[in-house]
Amino acid sequence: MTLLLLTFSILLASISADVPGDFQESQIVPDVIPIAPEDEAHVTYKKGFDVNLGNEATPGEVQTAPRVSWPAEKKSLYSLFMIDPDAPSRESPSMHEFLHWMVVNIPGSKVAKGDTLIDYFPPTPPPGTGPHRYVFLVYKQQDEIDDSAAPTKRAGFSVSQFAQQHNLGNPVAGNFFMAQR
Repeated sequence: MTLLLLTFSILLASISADVPGDFQESQIVPDVIPIAPEDEAHVTYKKGFDVNLGNEATPGEVQTAPRVSWPAEKKSLYSLFMIDPDAPSRESPSMHEFLHWMVVNIPGSKVAKGDTLIDYFPPTPPPGTGPHRYVFLVYKQQDEIDDSAAPTKRAGFSVSQFAQQHNLGNPVAGNFFMAQR
């Protein structure tokens, strides 16, 4: 049994994630961003749920802010966003994009040391609206972002527009999961 688990672990480690392909297949590109990130952001929730490029979570598994990390340069600053492009439903996304979380000025990948501009709001897809995509995007900053950059509302946020306004370029890392009721 131990040998089987070891073999399975090695096999899993050898499979490389296709972040750009999964972002395109799920239509996050072009629904949310024009170019997919190359690297995977590692996202883990306290209840043991690990985000894995489109896997499904129950809303109960994702109620508290997760731990997020990515391949980061220690002396660089980053911004982290979590959005739902499918609010209130994928067929009628009138609140496209709903901003669930926003942290800027993150040194390396130490999210807790960044400036939280929008507190974590857990996924709450309305019943009967089908699966929602919950997308994590990480951008490398050129300069510090001031607190005045905080959006005044969560609904209708555009991460691409924010990135353009603050000279963030394309996302450097990302991940996403699906949830529904």
